[in-house]
Amino acid sequence: MPATERDDQPVIAVDLGATTTRVALFGTGGEIIKKVSSSTPATGDSPEIVTLHLAGLIRKILPRKGGPSPAAIGISACGPIDHRRGSVVRPPNLPFREIPLAGPLGEEFGLPVRLANDCHAGVLGEVVFGSGAGCRNLVYITFSTGIGGGVICNGRLVLGREGNAAEIGHFHIDTTFNLPCGCGGTGHWEGYASGRFIPRFFARWCDLRGRIPGEIDNSSAAGIFAAARRGEPVALDFVRALGEINGRGVSNVIVAYDPSHIILDGSVVLQNEDLILSSLLPCVDRFLPLPEIRITALDGLAPLYGASVIARGYDTVVGPILPR
Repeated sequence: MPATERDDQPVIAVDLGATTTRVALFGTGGEIIKKVSSSTPATGDSPEIVTLHLAGLIRKILPRKGGPSPAAIGISACGPIDHRRGSVVRPPNLPFREIPLAGPLGEEFGLPVRLANDCHAGVLGEVVFGSGAGCRNLVYITFSTGIGGGVICNGRLVLGREGNAAEIGHFHIDTTFNLPCGCGGTGHWEGYASGRFIPRFFARWCDLRGRIPGEIDNSSAAGIFAAARRGEPVALDFVRALGEINGRGVSNVIVAYDPSHIILDGSVVLQNEDLILSSLLPCVDRFLPLPEIRITALDGLAPLYGASVIARGYDTVVGPILPR
């Protein structure tokens, strides 16, 4: 892998998610030496609260005195991102219009800081460290607070104009419920099947279908899935409706990118693999051959692993992470 940093030094990797932030020190062999995690700040008067939070987490994993100094910092961040400003811009799932990252953290630690969309980092993590090794046509999909995607097509990262391609969570998948998305649009996949919006979809579905939630804790996606696992009829029927939505989204991914493999990640999938897959797969359109659909083998840490790849240089094993 081409790299601009020395391969005999550790690197710092940051995964800034809408709900959880993870920071780790990675060794030269790609192993995690030390890792910490914390809730991502969700309120505040200034985006500086996020940067200060990251700086505090980074200090916790820095090597002890006398240990090898980190070569660089790689950041995987929920997008959209602006590479030129080194910022997250207009994130639908964070409360700030812009969050400067590269400049403040580079100044704080005196290190190069490289920033990438979290799902681009995620697909890199899968290809370099996970079950995507050797896949030349691969889509990585995460279902967490939001829904996002990273794509490798014919062995190259699909980046788009500004490095924000494959925002698949904003594929339009419904006109029946017309639910708003965090971005302001309606009918978007993320507005139905992400952890943040599943409870709202459940409430609207119950209302339009005349169903009574009964004993179901519908305040969270976890409560709804738990009810389905207990065999509650309303929850089971809703999971099938959610499978139709997810089937449409995955069908769009297949016809858009024609992948040989799809890797699913994110807390919604990892905590409910059986319910998600059993309801999704029957609803996927067979216009193109069905790719192999796998669950990540990296325990939800693919973006963090990808951030460690980016820390060593924007030129990666599957090409540059920055648009030309």
